[in-house]
Amino acid sequence: MSEIRSLYGLEILDSRGWPTIKATCTLSSRAYASASIPSGRSTGTAEAWELRDGDQARYRGRGCRQAADNINTIINQALRGRDITSQQDLDQALCELDGSPNKSRLGANAILAVSISFARAQARERGISLYRHFSELLEEPVTHFPRLTINLFSGGRHAGRQVAIQDVLMVPSGASSIDESLVTMSNIYQTAADQTYETYGMRLLTADEGGQAPPFESSEVMLEAAVAAIEGAGYRPGEDVHLAIDVASSHFYRDGQYELDQRRLQPGEMIEHLCRWRSRYPIVSLEDGLAEDDWLHWPHLCEALGNTTLILGDDLLCTNPERIVRAIHSGACNGLLLKVNQIGTLSEAITAHRLARQAGWQVTVSVRSGETEDDWAADLAVGWSADQFKNGSITQSERLAKYNRLLEIEAGERLPIRPWPRVLKPGHTRHL
Repeated sequence: MSEIRSLYGLEILDSRGWPTIKATCTLSSRAYASASIPSGRSTGTAEAWELRDGDQARYRGRGCRQAADNINTIINQALRGRDITSQQDLDQALCELDGSPNKSRLGANAILAVSISFARAQARERGISLYRHFSELLEEPVTHFPRLTINLFSGGRHAGRQVAIQDVLMVPSGASSIDESLVTMSNIYQTAADQTYETYGMRLLTADEGGQAPPFESSEVMLEAAVAAIEGAGYRPGEDVHLAIDVASSHFYRDGQYELDQRRLQPGEMIEHLCRWRSRYPIVSLEDGLAEDDWLHWPHLCEALGNTTLILGDDLLCTNPERIVRAIHSGACNGLLLKVNQIGTLSEAITAHRLARQAGWQVTVSVRSGETEDDWAADLAVGWSADQFKNGSITQSERLAKYNRLLEIEAGERLPIRPWPRVLKPGHTRHL
């Protein structure tokens, strides 16, 4: 049991220069901790609501002063001096205080900042590492480090929409540690930068998450360049390194069709197109291969590729337990992309995680395009024994903060890294 002494919220800036929230929780024991909350650019319509000020004179309406003020007034007044029995107790109190179905009254950004800062303060009060505390909240032991999926090239909303798909990521599947994974990725990243200069005569330009963003003519050219970078760095595509693709199909889905690189594809044709990519390139993971509301065709995609490929739901699921249950029963995918700020509290994210595990799915813990230098997501990925950790590229301090935290944990923990791939046969479901 912990008594909250005070809660303080502050508007800060994320990695894109847009406002976000930082909260500080002080307990009666005088243990205190802060947590900074990310923000997404490519967001699903079912995500919890980020509260923005709407004042066009400040940050084009994206200010977060009201969300910060909600922490300092409504939330602080309601919870100050209250004995909190558990993380679940705190998160339930926050949801009841908000009272809306999507956290729009107080703001999911304010609520999550308090949820994470309380967890970190409790870990400090107990004198244990944050990842150990996260593990205890989940009630499962830490068994391994996550396999990294690291951005190499970006398009879509993360870059200049020069191609439709959002990200091509490297999976250092042959690496046996976090350290070796980062060495592999660094070699590939620098090789890609050299090849980009040779091909396009341009200096290195990066997207929101640090991925390179050359003016590719099509998504296929981007995939070919990724394979060339792997080979140019001295690695074997499909053996030492695989590819993961964030298709982000919702952003080019119009009137029941997919507008992919100047082509209009029916859903069945889109699935066939992804199957051709899978046969041609060493792809082991497809994220949001179809649009978030194209529920009819997701099971067909999973049936076609789910025995060889991780079919990840991001916008489809939004870390929302109700949508996860629907996807399990329909056989829509075999993996959850877990973003805590999509649902708004740690406790609700735990529910989402458990549902995915009960179904036999893999879980990829992911950060957002608008990040801060806070590293709690790395502790979460380790503490919840994620299968994968998606953190962006290996440039930019908001990304490196998490990778450096993983290196720090690895230096003190003798844990294996998650082997890849390990996916289910398509259509696998369990009764919940």
